[in-house]
Amino acid sequence: MCADLMQCDIWKDYTAPSPEKQLQKFRSLLEYVAANSPFYKQKFSKENVDIGAIKSLEDIGTLPFTYKEELREGYPLGLQAAPEEKVVRIHSSSGTTGKPVIIPYTQKDVDHWADMMKRCYELAGMTNKDRIQITPGYGLWTAGIGFQLGAEKLGGMAVPMGPGNTEKQLQMLMDLHCTAIASTSSYALLLAEEINRRGIRDKIHLKKGIIGSERWSRKMRVRIEEELGLESFDIYGLTEIYGPGIAQDCHLHDGLHYWSDLLYFEIIDPVTGEILPDGEMGELVVTTLSKEGAPLIRYRTRDLTRIIPGHCTCGCPFPRIDRILGRTDDRIKLKGVNVYPGQIEDITHRLDGVSSEYQLLLSRDGGKESMLFRVEVDNAQDPCCRQTKEKAIRKAFRDLIGISVDVECLNIGDLPRSEKKSKRVIDTRDV
Repeated sequence: MCADLMQCDIWKDYTAPSPEKQLQKFRSLLEYVAANSPFYKQKFSKENVDIGAIKSLEDIGTLPFTYKEELREGYPLGLQAAPEEKVVRIHSSSGTTGKPVIIPYTQKDVDHWADMMKRCYELAGMTNKDRIQITPGYGLWTAGIGFQLGAEKLGGMAVPMGPGNTEKQLQMLMDLHCTAIASTSSYALLLAEEINRRGIRDKIHLKKGIIGSERWSRKMRVRIEEELGLESFDIYGLTEIYGPGIAQDCHLHDGLHYWSDLLYFEIIDPVTGEILPDGEMGELVVTTLSKEGAPLIRYRTRDLTRIIPGHCTCGCPFPRIDRILGRTDDRIKLKGVNVYPGQIEDITHRLDGVSSEYQLLLSRDGGKESMLFRVEVDNAQDPCCRQTKEKAIRKAFRDLIGISVDVECLNIGDLPRSEKKSKRVIDTRDV
């Protein structure tokens, strides 16, 4: 029985594709890139790929992976697979760690993206009566325009604020009675704290928050929901694929539904590349089944998750992945020990009075490595309370991760806030 009859009714006209239908789409994609993509023509030739040998979904595992480094080498438009007259726009990654990746879009690509974003809003129980304040950036970044596309397809009122100008953001939230907000978790927290600092919570009418673009902990999620008085929904996406909207959780918050009619998901062992069965944690690999501008085959996202077996009782027929638990390349190596952000967030979640906001300062002095863990806690102004918390945190690091760290407990609000993504790790060891 469906957990929510209204939610079930939304999905009555949607059907997740059968394995046979997915295979058919995959084979059509292979034929398309073999005929139209210079990038894949060269890659398939170099790696002796025979697309005719793909007879089943199991055969997909014989195809080579696509890596972000390869996409960077295609700069500026080496990934383009559609003729010039069909390309209506481009978007790009930031390029902060190398050359940016430029992704061309056809009108069909834009329409599919808008439909995926519309589905995400529907997963959140939103309708054409919602007013959606959009705070992520516009321009080459995919986020702002992606949220707007979905709002317009839904028929809701888009309020295209973009990032920053918190004063104006709060004014629009109050004056327009916006019912939903699209945001990074960092900016949602900043707005929540500012609203409570000004005592204007009773003038804010938010009911839903569509939040993504960065990893955020359970504790941070609870705090955002409590301080903004809304229900939050975790949205996932990558510029290389479409942008935000390729997966999102529903009102049951038991995994993120992904759109298997447009995307093919695999989970692999990040070391061996072996395909893992549903339920096992590994690296997410994505294939764009219907993309024309810059299709991708078996793209390694570096994001860690798992495919959740079974159907969700919300009524949405599409399969689910778990919340993104981290990345294969975001580990920190300290004194020979691998440390992952998820482990640190687990520590903050376990300890009472310790907030979600932290910062890691990694340094080296005369060959000796050290880490200072700065974290906001309740009652940090009380020396006795602060010392007790610092001792408990040091012990948790030793017991749960196996390393010794220095700890500095700060008052709530002392760490810098961001209108985009929070910078949690500052590593000066190689500076």
